[in-house]
Amino acid sequence: MSDSPASLSTATPTRHVGVVVLPGFSLLAEACATEPLAVANQLAGRPLYRLTTFGLDGEPVASGSRQVLLTLQRVGDDVGLDMLMVCASDPEGASESLLAWLRRLAAAGVVLAGIGGGTELLARAGLLDGYRATLPWQRFEAVARDHPRVRLSRHLFEIDRDRLTCSGGTAAMDMIMTLIGQHQGSELAERVSAHFVLERVRMGDEPQQVPLRSRLGRAPESLVEAVTLMEANIEEPLTTHELAEHLGISRRQLERLFKKHLQAVPSRYYLDLRLQQARRLLREGDLPAGEIALLTGFSSAAHFSTAYRNHFGLTPREERLS
Repeated sequence: MSDSPASLSTATPTRHVGVVVLPGFSLLAEACATEPLAVANQLAGRPLYRLTTFGLDGEPVASGSRQVLLTLQRVGDDVGLDMLMVCASDPEGASESLLAWLRRLAAAGVVLAGIGGGTELLARAGLLDGYRATLPWQRFEAVARDHPRVRLSRHLFEIDRDRLTCSGGTAAMDMIMTLIGQHQGSELAERVSAHFVLERVRMGDEPQQVPLRSRLGRAPESLVEAVTLMEANIEEPLTTHELAEHLGISRRQLERLFKKHLQAVPSRYYLDLRLQQARRLLREGDLPAGEIALLTGFSSAAHFSTAYRNHFGLTPREERLS
C-alpha cells in the first residue's frame, strides 16, 4: 500500500475538503470523489467532512456531459481548507492564477489531490516533483516526458504523503474510501463501501485496465494476436511453440517481437498475466488458493505459491491477510 501521509492522520473534529472543478470535468469522477465523504458523515452520524466546491470565477461549471454543477467559492478564496481535490478533464484550461493558488495551499500544508486530469495540473504547478503519482493512461507518456521529476505509475491511485492522485472515473471512489479508512478506520470504510453495493475497495497498486491496442501502440499485428491469445488462455496456458504455430511464425520471431516491444520473453509476459489474474481473484473473492492456482494455469498450489511469492514478494495467503 502507498505511504500514509502524516498530515492525513491528524485528528480534527471536521476536515474541510474543497473540490475545484474546471469546465468539461468528469461528473462521474467528481461524484466518486465526493459522495463517499458525504456518506461517511451520514453513517458516522456526525460531520467528519465539510465539502466546498470551487470554480474559476464562482459561477456554475458545466461538466463534459453538459450538466452544470453549482460552486460556492471562487479559486483563490481563503476558507481554511484541510484538503483540496482538483477535478479536471482537459488541463489546458488551467490559469496561472489557479496554479499560483495551488502553490500557496501546498505551502500552507493543505493536502492536494488530483482527480483524472487534475494530476497534470498539480504537475504543472511543480507540486508533484519527487512524489509518486498516477493519471489517466491516455496522458501517461506526455506527462512522463514533460514532468520527468514526477514518479509516475500506472496504478489506479497513489497516496504519497500529502499528495493523492488517481486515474479518474471510479478509481476516485477507491482512493477516497482508502482515505476514509486511514482517517476513520477500516470499519467505517467498509460500511461506506457496502452503501455503494461494492464487493470491495480496489487497492491503489492495482493496474489501470488499458485497452490492448493502446498498451501495445504500433506493435505488429502478430504481437497483438499473441497477447490476445494469452489473455484468452489463462486457465490452460499455451506454450511459446504453440503460440508461434497459431500465428504462423517461428518461435524465434515471436521471441524477437516480445523482446523488442515488451522487453520480455513470451513466457515471462504470460506468467505476469496469469499472476495478475490470480491476484484479482485473491482480492475479490474467497476461492481457495488451490482452486485459484488451477484457474490460472498452475499445476499445484505449491508451484503457484512459489511463483506468487517470487513475483509479488508475499504468498497468496499473506496477500489475503494484507
